[in-house]
Amino acid sequence: MLSALIAAAALTLSVQDPGTAVTLQTDAGPLHGTWLAPADAPRAVGVIIAGSGPTDRDGNSTQGIRASTYRLLAEGLAAQGIATVRYDKRGVGESLFTGMSEQDLRFSHLVDDAVGWAAQAAEQAGLPCAWLIGHSEGALIALAATERDTSAICGLVLVAGAGRPARIVLEEQLGPQLPEPMRTQAFTALAELEAGREVESVPGLESLFRPSVQPYLISWLVLDPRALIADYDGPVLIAQGLTDIQTTETDARAMADAQPDATLVVWEGVNHVLKEAPAERAANLRTYGDPALPLAAPVVPDIAGFILQPR
Repeated sequence: MLSALIAAAALTLSVQDPGTAVTLQTDAGPLHGTWLAPADAPRAVGVIIAGSGPTDRDGNSTQGIRASTYRLLAEGLAAQGIATVRYDKRGVGESLFTGMSEQDLRFSHLVDDAVGWAAQAAEQAGLPCAWLIGHSEGALIALAATERDTSAICGLVLVAGAGRPARIVLEEQLGPQLPEPMRTQAFTALAELEAGREVESVPGLESLFRPSVQPYLISWLVLDPRALIADYDGPVLIAQGLTDIQTTETDARAMADAQPDATLVVWEGVNHVLKEAPAERAANLRTYGDPALPLAAPVVPDIAGFILQPR
């Protein structure tokens, strides 16, 4: 187990510690985040990158998610001597009023931000580099960051990330939920966007295919996580829960197959918000609204153990 690599004596941190507010200046204005560090000098530092949609720095969203996954992860890592920054993406939380419209947002802007946070976090920790800890869509952001100057990036922790192009994953997620002809219309629209062509909105799916978000979707759909991970030669942890109803073991193994040097861990009974949960959908989704429910037992030890592993 990776957890066996963790130092026996974990540093202490009160779970009531709210952390310190930090900002990152970007071309569109300041992004806001939280710095949480152990009492002693950090042994490593990571940047927690949020998943898709209006997901904030704590892992919660206006769409009813209150699992506080990223806050709990930051607290757990601090107890193992690892400092973290977690932040509100452009257009989310305190970063809502950055000077950029949705029409102008591209996936590359999110990558720029992750790279910027990594450099700033490393400097704040007094360390040469920072780990990118990407969850869900954040895993793809972390992967895309490796196409930039990676001098500030120690390595990647990819948690519950899609391991195949986004169109394939979206079709798997949407297909069982959509009646015809909406299913065919949605799949056709995704294929057109993947090819770089904007489309008419699909009736009933206006929020997904609204005109203002289509440039962003085009910039996202073109990316293939398998190609990105194959080209990266730094340390990578791929972690996937087996009761995740959003991404699957197939995704994790697709990335592991593309980069044989990566470390793969699968967690029994762990869902997309990294809580213990059954596969049954209704019970699984109930954990999304429970911030008091801790992260599943292996999550923090396996991530911390990989980051602190001697190299």
